[in-house]
Amino acid sequence: MSKPLEVMLLFALPASGKSEVRKYLASLSPEECRNDFMLGETVQLDDYPYVHIMRTISQELRKLGADGIFFDDDSLPMKEGRDWGTLIHLVNEDFNDLLAKKQIQVCDPADWILDRFDAARAKVGAPQVFKEMPHWLRAKLLNAGPFVQEAEELLRDKNKTIQDIEGKTVVIEAARGGADGASMPLEAPYGYQYSISQFSDDILRRAGICYIWVTPEESRRKNYERAKPTKAASTFLSLNHGVPIAVMMKEYGCDDMAYLLETSGKEDCIKIEAHGKTYFLPVARFDNREDKTTFVRGDKASWKKEDVEKLHNGLAEAFKRLAKARG
Repeated sequence: MSKPLEVMLLFALPASGKSEVRKYLASLSPEECRNDFMLGETVQLDDYPYVHIMRTISQELRKLGADGIFFDDDSLPMKEGRDWGTLIHLVNEDFNDLLAKKQIQVCDPADWILDRFDAARAKVGAPQVFKEMPHWLRAKLLNAGPFVQEAEELLRDKNKTIQDIEGKTVVIEAARGGADGASMPLEAPYGYQYSISQFSDDILRRAGICYIWVTPEESRRKNYERAKPTKAASTFLSLNHGVPIAVMMKEYGCDDMAYLLETSGKEDCIKIEAHGKTYFLPVARFDNREDKTTFVRGDKASWKKEDVEKLHNGLAEAFKRLAKARG
């Protein structure tokens, strides 16, 4: 039996089914995951918590009459495109701490996260804005309640993931793309080619990719559907689960995974140049252009047998191709 995949990079446009696939895999027995998908027990990493805290920092700075640094408004894309790479370097740190089984103990989590943003930004050539920030402004930011609370929660959640990962699969979730109508290859710092090249060697030499394939149009439709307020969800909750349309069009209007697969020169792999090396990462491309995943949002007792079979068989076929490419 093949060794379980050590790192699975879980990629897709927003609202494409990443959460549903994770929920479905979690519903299976360890034997089913290993035999059908080459996956061990999963440990989850995600760059979204960092995006969320970036938005909170920007909100608090704007309240103080200062530049938002990351975002000018909650409805707009990132101000600094290189922050797509910043996010990857933060995930690299999280993965390194997993490997070392390192719990982080700091007196001030808010101060700690600002220093982490500066260090990660320096690695992609972006300004170290918090180091350069006036002392009085940084002090006010470090006392902003919503930011302080989120920084404390982020540190707690990070430390909860620390465990022995021998025989397990570390799932790293992210979404990348480019502007609607952009030509290929996407120019850095946009798209998967750029962001994947920012992952550490420790990740890249262990990694395979699960890519959930939907069209940008379907991604926008499903994003709109999940963002609509319901009787059971407040407007606040709804807004936090939907990506603003300006972001969908500029940052997720297309993606470059199909282009990378077509131009790698190796079937079911993408080619990434990083760290002075060439990596061929195997890809399980799960075709979800005709929706196979939405039913998973419901209670498991309501899942229909034919829906489960369609999803399971589609994923199994994709991972079979990944296993072949990996070999």
